[in-house]
Amino acid sequence: MSTLTTFDVTTADDAARLRLLGYEQQLRRSLGMRGNLALGFATISPVVGLYGVALVGLAVAGGLWVWALPVALAGQACLVSVYAELAARFPVAGGAYQWTRRVLPSARYAWMTGWLSLCAFLAANTTIAYLAAPWVWAALGDTPGPALHVATAAVFLLACSAVNTYGIEPLRRLVSLGIAAEIVASVVVGLVLLLAFREQGLSVLTDSLGAEAAFGGSSLAAGLAVLAVAGWAFLGMDACIASSEETRDAARHVPRAVWAALLSVGAIVVLDAVAVTLAHPDPSLVPAGADVDPVTTAVTQGFGDWATKPFAVLVLVAFVACGMAAQGATARMMWSMSRDEVLPGSRALQRLNRHQAPVGAIAGVTLVGGAGLLLGLDSTAMGSLLAFGTAVAYLVFLLIAVAALIGRLTGRWQPAGGARRARRGLALNVAAVAWLGFEFVNVAWPREQLAPPDAPWYQVWAAVLVTVLALAAGTFYLLVAQPHRRVAAASSFAGGGAR
Repeated sequence: MSTLTTFDVTTADDAARLRLLGYEQQLRRSLGMRGNLALGFATISPVVGLYGVALVGLAVAGGLWVWALPVALAGQACLVSVYAELAARFPVAGGAYQWTRRVLPSARYAWMTGWLSLCAFLAANTTIAYLAAPWVWAALGDTPGPALHVATAAVFLLACSAVNTYGIEPLRRLVSLGIAAEIVASVVVGLVLLLAFREQGLSVLTDSLGAEAAFGGSSLAAGLAVLAVAGWAFLGMDACIASSEETRDAARHVPRAVWAALLSVGAIVVLDAVAVTLAHPDPSLVPAGADVDPVTTAVTQGFGDWATKPFAVLVLVAFVACGMAAQGATARMMWSMSRDEVLPGSRALQRLNRHQAPVGAIAGVTLVGGAGLLLGLDSTAMGSLLAFGTAVAYLVFLLIAVAALIGRLTGRWQPAGGARRARRGLALNVAAVAWLGFEFVNVAWPREQLAPPDAPWYQVWAAVLVTVLALAAGTFYLLVAQPHRRVAAASSFAGGGAR
């Protein structure tokens, strides 16, 4: 029998359900399932995801890279099964921290999981802004220098933050407009490339194009590298969880939104990956280093040079939607932890404005993101931040899946409601732990082939080094400030058993 306070997950009163979890309703609960899905879809983002993996995937595995995507998607689906069960049982913002403190007795474990989750999302916000900046200038027909690149990214960051201060409903509306652009830029363009502008035969999808030469001729090493790259495309489901306290009937709608966000984005990314590879005039140029933007090459080859600027605008709008949704999710995760006063500056971070937006946390996210952009003056440093963010995201996924599995086996919690998978739930939880353990090591593994040419050793080891630094910083704060004591008190109030 679970030691947690139980409740009927079909109860219509979301505020009462939240009160049983230890909190009063403070945010504006106005989202339906589609609104919650929109935030998750925009954060995972098929356009941003494709641009993040297409170049590196083609470079390290040739046409074979597309097959790594469904493998990574299947692994993430195991994780989402766990997410859906936890979201139905605990419909509260800030999943990583809030879930683990309820399903495990260790408050230290819960705090560290929440801390690492924040670190990963803060790094993601900075990299999204940095990667979006060139598209502003591409739409204007220009290319920025390093300083202008960083300045543009800072303006992008501030604009996304400004939108978030007006609350969840304006955010949902603007994100929905961005998703419309994503559908054009991904689904429509992908289908047209595939059906009308195909340049390669299907055999290219089974051809490594000699890319394994960079790995000493080892196809296994190249395959593991491209699977690590494929994992970059399926991050961001936490945005659905972060807006749980702003979603009506969250215990029912959020689990459905998480599944819909992952599967819809996954299908589009696979479609576009195949389309770009088949529509590219010469994919072998990518492993050879002669084409550093295979997606744009495929689009302009098919549609003509006139499409360059319109396509850049569509991609930029997708980045804007992704940036707004990701910053909103990060702010809500930070706010969720700060109301238990377990973060530095919690009193300021938990402030809400008249729109019931977590304005204190939004300011915190903006300040950290702006500071991170200073790394953009050195492009290799931004590469380190991207590697760190991805590795730590998978570490957080793993910590959540392990906590859920231990809690399930020890009886500290039991899935409930429509997201419950009965016997399959345990098997999927075990599969999630196995996949995430493997993929975390695979993503963090130091590879010279994924670093810039002639990169120093610390660039190759960036994911490991910065992950260790984040763990060390969290451990230091645990020892000095002892936030786990406040986590334990909050869990006791909510009916948990953390200590």
